[in-house]
Amino acid sequence: MDTWFSSALWPFSTLGWPDETPELRRYYPTTTLVTGFDILFFWVARMIMMGLKFMGQVPFKDVYIHALVRDAEGQKMSKSKGNIIDPLVVMDKYGTDALRFTLAAMASPGRDIKLSEERIEGYRNFANKLWNAARFILMNSDGPRTESPVADRSLSDRWVTSRLHRCIGTVNDSLEAYRFDEAANTLYHFIWHEYCDQYLERAKLALAQKQSQEAAVTRQTLVDTFETLMRLLHPFMPFITEEIGQSIPHKGGSLMVATYPVQNPNLIDEAIESAHEQEQTIVMNVNSTFSSLNIRPPQGRLGIVVPSNECERFLNAHLDKIKFLTRVAEIEIGKEINTSGAVSSNRVILSASPVDFYYWRSEGSINFEKERSRKEKRLNQLTTRKEQKAKKLANPDFVAKVPREVFQKTQAEHEELRLEIEKLTEDLQRLRELAGGTT
Repeated sequence: MDTWFSSALWPFSTLGWPDETPELRRYYPTTTLVTGFDILFFWVARMIMMGLKFMGQVPFKDVYIHALVRDAEGQKMSKSKGNIIDPLVVMDKYGTDALRFTLAAMASPGRDIKLSEERIEGYRNFANKLWNAARFILMNSDGPRTESPVADRSLSDRWVTSRLHRCIGTVNDSLEAYRFDEAANTLYHFIWHEYCDQYLERAKLALAQKQSQEAAVTRQTLVDTFETLMRLLHPFMPFITEEIGQSIPHKGGSLMVATYPVQNPNLIDEAIESAHEQEQTIVMNVNSTFSSLNIRPPQGRLGIVVPSNECERFLNAHLDKIKFLTRVAEIEIGKEINTSGAVSSNRVILSASPVDFYYWRSEGSINFEKERSRKEKRLNQLTTRKEQKAKKLANPDFVAKVPREVFQKTQAEHEELRLEIEKLTEDLQRLRELAGGTT
């Protein structure tokens, strides 16, 4: 009784009660209590009752109930079981920020955390990604930096600014709702997949023109956006963000006392995001197709058949960036082009319009026998899988018993396989024709 009675007085007894101290007036009631579910009755309910009895107010507005940390198999950690993960050992091995971010990213309401070193190692790689991004920005920060209205900047600069402010809005909304997992995962995906994998790669093209106005504006965008990201990420990874934040050009002192980023809706541009998405679709399609054909981009060329002048203007406006990101030097665009000799083709939908892509190898760089063998092997695998799906769909018991979403998923998979088989068959026929009719 003594333990829980004295603990129940904690919200106000620690502030000088029963005296009317300045601390008591300022800090009672507080805003949030963080606790585990196992002591809700023993401690939390009693603090509320004591607060109402002696102070006339509940001691806190919100109660955040955190998860229990278990091992990778979901078992409660126990010394006797030998499944303890020592945080000091883990921090020494992977870094404190990696452990902090892991716990935040996995803190879903109502679900215990199954902690494993593999997850912590994954977020250690995220920390390395941040270091590499900071190194790239510092290496390219020498030279003039020019402030200009966001509307006057390049598509890539405007896109990353728009996406950053969407990220800021989502993170702040998630923090307000105590969804630390959503906030952490939003930051992870934006920084890794959008900022580093897409924006930094596009920034290289502008930075290559060292003394140009575009390079100067891009340098400023790099510094502004990355400094904002360090402030946004700081509560989750305080050590690495503080180190990087003090290294890159910045205003003010420590990130601990810096203003937390707030979304500016005026900087969100859906048209720019859509244009970037189309550009990225083209780049991913070209890179994946050349990879599937075992063609290194310098050994190939690309032809794009467009249905309209609008599509042609869009592609020509983005041509330099597409060439840079795909490393394809020779690209032909038009409503009608000679497609004979192409070893592969596919269709991409851009702004609801079908655009056809054709791929060629440089002369003498193709091993017809090897390529045909590879495609035939893939065709056989897909045909087998398609037949398995077809048998399921033709089985009355399967149709009657499985949930509707399972049936629809099987139908969709069958259709995807059919389309891929159709394309592979066309590619094989094209290879036979290029090989002079060899079968």
